[in-house]
Amino acid sequence: MKSYKVVGVMSGTSLDGLDIALCEFSKNSHNWNGKILKADTIAYSQQWRERLDNANQLSGYELIKLDTEFGHFIGTEIKKFLSKKKGKADFISSHGHTVYHQPAEKITFQLGNGAAIAAAASLTTISNFRVLDVALHGQGAPLVPIGDQMLFSDYDYCLNLGGFANVSYSWYKKRIAYDVCPVNIVINRLAQQLGHEYDKDGELARQGKINDALLKELNKIDYYNTPAPKSLGREWVDDVFNGVLAKHKCSITDQLRTIYEHIAFQMYRVFSGTASKKILLTGGGTHNKFLVELIGNRIEYKLAIPEKEIIDFKEAYIFAFLGVLRMRQEYNCLSSVTGARHDNVGGNIFII
Repeated sequence: MKSYKVVGVMSGTSLDGLDIALCEFSKNSHNWNGKILKADTIAYSQQWRERLDNANQLSGYELIKLDTEFGHFIGTEIKKFLSKKKGKADFISSHGHTVYHQPAEKITFQLGNGAAIAAAASLTTISNFRVLDVALHGQGAPLVPIGDQMLFSDYDYCLNLGGFANVSYSWYKKRIAYDVCPVNIVINRLAQQLGHEYDKDGELARQGKINDALLKELNKIDYYNTPAPKSLGREWVDDVFNGVLAKHKCSITDQLRTIYEHIAFQMYRVFSGTASKKILLTGGGTHNKFLVELIGNRIEYKLAIPEKEIIDFKEAYIFAFLGVLRMRQEYNCLSSVTGARHDNVGGNIFII
C-alpha cells in the first residue's frame, strides 16, 4: 500500500481523556505526507480517571483485568468515533496508558490490551510500541521523534508540553530527543487540590509567588544534569519531584508559580543559544497562556504555534504513523533517541 487510513489513539499521563485521530498517510518516491481527517477527545469519567490513576497500586490479577477492560473501552470508543464521523480505517495504532516506565529495570507497561481493542473495534490493531526497545536496553521513549523527523521537518525543534515536556531535533544527521521535565502531570494534580480540573491559562499560578528555596532545589534534581538518552515516568514524579515539593511548606498557588518558573528555566537550558531557530510547540500545555508566556520570555527562539488540531492531536497523529511504519516493517524507533542497541520495529499486531 502507498496510502493508509489509520486511527491513532493516545492516553496521556495528564489523564485529560482519550485522544482519537483518524489520519491519512501517503508516500511519494522520497517523502511522507500526512493529515488528520477527523479527531476527538473522549473525556474520562471520574471513575475511569481514578482507575487509571490508581492502576500502579493494583495486584497482578486486577491489573490484568483492568488492562483488558481498558482495551475494550478504547475499542468501543473508536468504533463509536468512526460511526459518528462516518470514517473508515485500515487499522488502529494505540499507544495505551502508561502505568509503569522503568527502563533501567527493563520494565515499561502501557495499559490497553491490543487484542481487546481489536475485538471491540473489529479492526486490526497495533499496540505495545515500547517493549521491544526497552528489551534492547533502550529507554522505550520518546517514540514521537521519528514522526517529527519525517512529518515536521520544516521545524528546527519540536517541543511537546504534555504530562511531561519532551524535545526533538536533528543533530549532525541524527535525531536527538528526550523528556525535559514534568508539566501537566504535576500542574493538574495541584490544580485539582484547589477544586479545578486543570490550571486554565495559568490563572492559579499567576496568583502565587516564587519560592526561591523550592525553585533552587527543583533545578538541582540530578535528572537535569544526566545526558540523553533519558526519559521520565510517573514513578520518578512520585519519588523525586513530589519528594522535593513535600519538603517545602508553601501554598499550592506558590508551588504552582514556582513549578512554572522551573519549567521555563529548564526550557532555557535546552534552548540557550544565539542562533535563530523555529520551535513547533504542541501538547495541552500550549493552551496555557501564562506558561507559554514564561517560556517565550526565557528563550530567544521563535515559538511556532500550529492549528488547534495539531496542538491537541499531534501525538495520536504520530502514533498512527508509527503503526504505518510497523505494518511496512520499517524502523519506527530510533536508537539515537532511546539508546537501544539498534533501531527497531516496535509494536504487536492483532489481526482481525
